[in-house]
Amino acid sequence: MQGNTTYRKKVVRYSYLKLIGSSALVSIICCLLAYSLKHSTGYVQEELFERVSSWNPKLFIILPSIGITAIYFLRKYAFQNRKNKGIKEIYTTLETRKDHLPFFKIPSHYINGFLTVIFGGSTGVEVSTVVATATVGNQAYKRLHPAWAYKTELICAGVIAGVTLLFGSALGGFLFAFEVIARRYNKTLLISGLTSMAVASVFVYYLDASPLFTFEVKAWRWQAIPFVAILGLIGGILALYFTKIVIYAKSYFAGIKSNFIRVNLGAIAVGTFIFFLPALYGDSYHGLGEILKSSLHDSINLAYFLPLILLVLLKPFVASLTLGAGGDGGVFAPSIVTGALLGVLFAQLCNHYLGTQLVVINFALFGAAAMLSAAIHAPFTAIFIIASLVPGGYLLLAPLLISSFIAKALAKKLYPYNVYTYKEVATAKPF
Repeated sequence: MQGNTTYRKKVVRYSYLKLIGSSALVSIICCLLAYSLKHSTGYVQEELFERVSSWNPKLFIILPSIGITAIYFLRKYAFQNRKNKGIKEIYTTLETRKDHLPFFKIPSHYINGFLTVIFGGSTGVEVSTVVATATVGNQAYKRLHPAWAYKTELICAGVIAGVTLLFGSALGGFLFAFEVIARRYNKTLLISGLTSMAVASVFVYYLDASPLFTFEVKAWRWQAIPFVAILGLIGGILALYFTKIVIYAKSYFAGIKSNFIRVNLGAIAVGTFIFFLPALYGDSYHGLGEILKSSLHDSINLAYFLPLILLVLLKPFVASLTLGAGGDGGVFAPSIVTGALLGVLFAQLCNHYLGTQLVVINFALFGAAAMLSAAIHAPFTAIFIIASLVPGGYLLLAPLLISSFIAKALAKKLYPYNVYTYKEVATAKPF
């Protein structure tokens, strides 16, 4: 009897070692995938934006059409009319053991995400990266003999690596996999997740340690908490607005029978908005950086506030048009950028009209965390991803937590559905 128990323990230990090895391999592949997509997209997007701005800004009107039309033909001919449905595909795969993410999802999401963003489609490569890396994990489950029992584990390992490389936050990637993808936890998920997290952390430390923005946060005071709470409430409402118009835009464009009209109606509308507000171009991280820089020096008047108000309202709308027209992407980048712009607008309005001394860069982060948390119903993920965007961001964990949880609670109260599937959010154990 004791011999059987000892044998079972050895089998379990060996099984865990195989899981660790498989998770590490998946993480390495996904780190390379996410790193190349992130930096190639960022470089080409910025180069194309600068060249068009200096040569003929009217070209912005047609650039999104070029990207989304190219995606349409790739889907039709290269990928045989098989559509991408974003993170919803991962949920479908996890719900059924026999259902898998086909290999073509890796090049499809990689190429389509790249084309969408570099030609100005007002979204980001985050969801493209998440689905592509999840597919790597799923393919490892299918092809590696040691991985046959660990489908969810390897999909989460891939996602953790991808999100970690995008934002430089291993905790953000880890929590995203548990809050949004698996929506549960157990021993094997923790083993695969921690393995992937460790591998991705080493990769980021040596090859991609620079934060997205270089602005350093400043010390915050408890007197700012009421303003943080109010911003969280506004962020929750704005996230609901974003979710609703994404649903409406996809429904509206799906009802257009002509492929030519569907693609170009949305894409030219996106290009027209970019022509008047260039900060809407692509993932808008570059535009947000310029706005944050200007907020430290520009004089505050109506001419300052009007573009900010328009960007806060239009970034979600233009992102929805991009997705409805056939662009590849999701809510990550639009939520972060819109929330940060909301935080800048809120802090500047309070400082200008109420005489407060709110730190603008801090409130940009609080707004981004609120919007992202409410959009994806994942407050812990939002806290650590946003804290990693700037040097010293972890000094703001307490107010980030407040804004994230308030926004998520309000959004769930008003619309208790997962933004990716539009199914009611299941109640999961806290962790």
